[in-house]
Amino acid sequence: MTKHSDLNSAAIAAHCATGAAHVAIEVIDETGSTNADLLARCATLTGPTLRVAGQQTAGRGRAGRPWVSQADASLMFSLAWRFKGPLHQLVGLPLAVGVALAESMTALGVPVQLKWPNDLLKDGHKLAGILVETQQAQGNDSGGVWAVIGCGINLLMPDALERQIGRSVSAVPWLAQMERNTLVAALLSRLAGVLAEFDDTGFAPFAERWNLLHAWQGQHVKILDNGQLLQQGVAAGVDHLGRLLLRTDGGLQEIMSGDVSLRLTGE
Repeated sequence: MTKHSDLNSAAIAAHCATGAAHVAIEVIDETGSTNADLLARCATLTGPTLRVAGQQTAGRGRAGRPWVSQADASLMFSLAWRFKGPLHQLVGLPLAVGVALAESMTALGVPVQLKWPNDLLKDGHKLAGILVETQQAQGNDSGGVWAVIGCGINLLMPDALERQIGRSVSAVPWLAQMERNTLVAALLSRLAGVLAEFDDTGFAPFAERWNLLHAWQGQHVKILDNGQLLQQGVAAGVDHLGRLLLRTDGGLQEIMSGDVSLRLTGE
C-alpha cells in the first residue's frame, strides 16, 4: 500500500481525468491545516489548487472543532476553487461535495450514505467530514468567491485513534489498500466535474442525487444547536437549495445549514 510519504503530485495528475487537468496539485508531508494554508493564499492563487497533507496537526471540522487524525490512517486534503457567483449561491456547496465524494467511493466499491449537511457515513458511523470556507476574490480581476473545501476521510481506524476521537467512527480498509495517488486522483476527478457543474447550475440538479444517498430519509430526527433542541420531526431529504426538509406537527419545515447537529431521535 502506498503510504502518505509516497504521495506524488505528478503521479496524482497522471491518473486524473481531463476535467481536472487544470488543477494545481501540491503534496506535503505535514502542515497545521491545508484549509488554512490555502485560505491564506487565495489572493495569489491563479487557479484551482489541491493541497494534500500526510498529516495535519491542526485540522478542523465544523464550528472550529478539531479533526483528529493519524498519518497513513487518514486521507486529508483541501481544494481551493473559484466560483463565479456571489456567496449566497454557494449555500448548497458542502452537500454537492458530499455527493461527489459518495459517488466516487461507491464507484470504487464502497457504498456510503450522506448525513446533512456535510458528513459521509458508512454502516451508520462517520466516515468523512467536509469543511467549506470562503473568501471574496480580490485583485484586478476581482469578482466571484474562492471556496476552500477541506475533506478528511478515515481510511483505517486504529483502536488508539478511535479512543482519542471518543466515539464510534467508520473506516474503509478497502480504499486504504488502493494505491494512494490513484485514490486521490479518482476523488479529485469527480470533485472537479461536480464543482464545474455547481458553478453553472447551483445545487438544484444535485438535490435528487443527494436524496438518493440520504442516510436518515424517513427517520425521526432532532435538530440541536449547541445542545439545545431547535426542532424535531421526520427527515424528508433536502430541497433545491440544500435545506433539510423536516416533517413536523406544524407542517414541513426548512432547516438552513449552520452550526447545527442532527441526531436520530433517541440518541
